[in-house]
Amino acid sequence: MKLKRFLLRYYPPGIILEYEQGGLLKTKSIDLLDLRPETDTDLVVEEIARKEQLITSSKIDQVRKLVQRLQEKIGQKDEHHFYLFKVLRAHILPLTNVAFNKSGSSFITGSYDRTCKIWDTSSGEEMHTLEGHRNVVYAIAFNNPFGDKIITGSFDKTCKLWDVKEGKCYHTMRGHTAEIVCLNFNPASTLVATGSMDTTCKLWDVEKGVETVSLGGHTAEIISLSFSSSGSEIITGSFDHTVVLWDVRSGKRIQSLVGHKAEISSAQFNWDCSLIATGSMDKTCKLWDVGSGRCIGTLKGHEDEVLDVAFDYTGQMLLTASADGTARCYNAVTHNLVSKLEGHEGEISKITFNPQGTYVLTASADKTARLWDPETGNCKQVLEGHTDEIFSCAFNYEGNTIITGSKDNTCRIWR
Repeated sequence: MKLKRFLLRYYPPGIILEYEQGGLLKTKSIDLLDLRPETDTDLVVEEIARKEQLITSSKIDQVRKLVQRLQEKIGQKDEHHFYLFKVLRAHILPLTNVAFNKSGSSFITGSYDRTCKIWDTSSGEEMHTLEGHRNVVYAIAFNNPFGDKIITGSFDKTCKLWDVKEGKCYHTMRGHTAEIVCLNFNPASTLVATGSMDTTCKLWDVEKGVETVSLGGHTAEIISLSFSSSGSEIITGSFDHTVVLWDVRSGKRIQSLVGHKAEISSAQFNWDCSLIATGSMDKTCKLWDVGSGRCIGTLKGHEDEVLDVAFDYTGQMLLTASADGTARCYNAVTHNLVSKLEGHEGEISKITFNPQGTYVLTASADKTARLWDPETGNCKQVLEGHTDEIFSCAFNYEGNTIITGSKDNTCRIWR
C-alpha cells in the first residue's frame, strides 16, 4: 500500500487517505467526530499514527497541519444573516421537493407538474427541464458527492436516471406497482434505492438501469429510506409501524426495529451508523442501536405526530419536528433535551442542521422557514415571503445558501 495524498473533509471533520493497492486507487477515511478547537492536537495525531499504518513518521507534520486546519474551521463563529436572493417561479403546479448538489452550485426542484428542473444557484437561471414522467415527480436526488446524475421518482410508478449536463434521460426503471415516494443513491453512486406505496424497496444498477434486488416484507407503504455511509446497509421506514435494516448485497433482512405504535414518518442513520433515529405518528422519536437492533431511547414530549428527524453531521445531536408546530433538539448520546424550538404557527414538516451544526432550519405550514440556535432554542431569523406552506428546505454544503420550496409554486434562494 502506498499513500498518494490527503484530502480534508470539513463536515463532518475527517481526513481522507488516498492510497494505491495492487495498482488500484482506493480511499479510507479517518473520522474525527469528537474534535474540538481546544482538543490537544498532538494527542490526536499520535492516536492517528498509532492506528493507521499508512501514516509514517515523515507524514506526521502534514497530518498535524490538517488537524489544525480542521480545528480552525470548527472554531469559526458563524453569525450569518440570510437575505432573499431570488424568487423562482419554478413550476406551474406546487413543488414537492428541493435538493442541492454537493457544492451547492446547482439545485433541483420536483413538482406536481410532472417535471424536475435543474437550476443554477448563483444566477437563479433554469438549466434544464426534465420531462417524461406521466404523473407527479415526488422524490428527487443528486448522486452526491459526484453531482453528475439525478434520480427522479414519480407517482407514475417509475424512476428515471438523468444526465445533469445534458438533461437527457439515461434509463427509466419500471417494476413498482404503485407510487414511488422516496429514493436515494448509495454513497458510491452505483445503486439507486426506491421506496414505494407497493410496500417494497427496490435497488437498481445505475450503470445498466436494471433492478438488482427487491426488498419485500413490509405490510404497508415505505415512506422513508436511507443508506449507511458505507453503502452496505439500507433502512426502510414504513406505515406498518416498523423500520427494517437490510443487507444491500444479499437483500436479506438484518434487523426489524419494532416498537412504534403508529406509522413511521422518517428514519435516519447517524454518521458512523451506530445509531438509527425514527420519527413516528405516535408522537415519539426512538433511538436504536444498529448492532443489536434494540431500542435504547424513546424521546417523548411532542403533542402531535413527529414528521421529521435529523442528526447533525457528527451524529451527536438529534432534531425532531412535529405537527404540533414545535421542534426539539436532543443530545443523541445522553438522550437529554437540549432545547425546544417554539414559534411556528403551523406544523413543521422538515428540519435540518447546517453542516457546521450551529444552526437549525425548519420549514412550516405557516408559510415561513426559521433559523434557530440549537443550544438555546432561540429563533435567529424568520424567512418570510412564501404565500403557502413550505414543505422542503435545504442548506448547501458550506451552509451559506438555503433553498425553500413551497406549495405556492415557487422556490426561494436565500444567501
